[in-house]
Amino acid sequence: MCGRLALTTPPDAVRSFFDYVDRPNFPPRYNIAPTQPLAIVRQSLDGTRRFHLVRWGLIPSWVKDPSAFTLLINARAETASHKPSFRNPMRHHRCLVPASGFYEWRRTPEGKQPFWIHPADGDIMGFAGLWETWSDPDGGDMDTGAILTIESNRMMSAIHHRMPVILKRENFGTWLDVANVDRREAEKLLVPVEDDFLVARPVSTRVNKVANDDPDVLREIAADEMAVPLGTPTDKGRRQKTAEDDSQLDLF
Repeated sequence: MCGRLALTTPPDAVRSFFDYVDRPNFPPRYNIAPTQPLAIVRQSLDGTRRFHLVRWGLIPSWVKDPSAFTLLINARAETASHKPSFRNPMRHHRCLVPASGFYEWRRTPEGKQPFWIHPADGDIMGFAGLWETWSDPDGGDMDTGAILTIESNRMMSAIHHRMPVILKRENFGTWLDVANVDRREAEKLLVPVEDDFLVARPVSTRVNKVANDDPDVLREIAADEMAVPLGTPTDKGRRQKTAEDDSQLDLF
């Protein structure tokens, strides 16, 4: 899954990479967590790309009481178009989620070791995302979003069995064009990225606390600082519930 990410790339570089018309000025974020503002890029019917902020945790438009609804931070790419929560966004509300990198926790019987995972070349990438607008019965709208995930590639499988869908820049237009590209064609883009696209390095457990939103959470740690010793086998036999399974939220 993808339960934490960072966007530390300067605003002008993000704008240039995603080619949106807005000029937002936002601070670097090192530890973005669910329910917090999530940057997305979506496309108007005239083809113009726009920058928006949504609440991370998609709420379908038909939900009556969000407080009683599961926090959907991820959507499984393999089944999203068949799930009631994601069917409409897959057809009409596809978006990109800018990220400098993301965090994932390697689970073992001895504990969980966080890793910072980012592009081997460059400092920005685009996740496939979905957004939806939820309308309060008493008035007011709230835009919310989720990140699509897929089975991990070979590099990521040593850390976790799921990873975010990373779209190549040349495919941004196809994914965003909900007016002319149907969900079946868009789904062809939802595949694991190449094995050598990402690199991972262990970081301290400071990232576990949402309040720690500073450059130090990205600092690579030495083997003797790791929460889980190198060489510890991953606990692949355990099946945890996650928000992308339409059940409870499980970040760590």
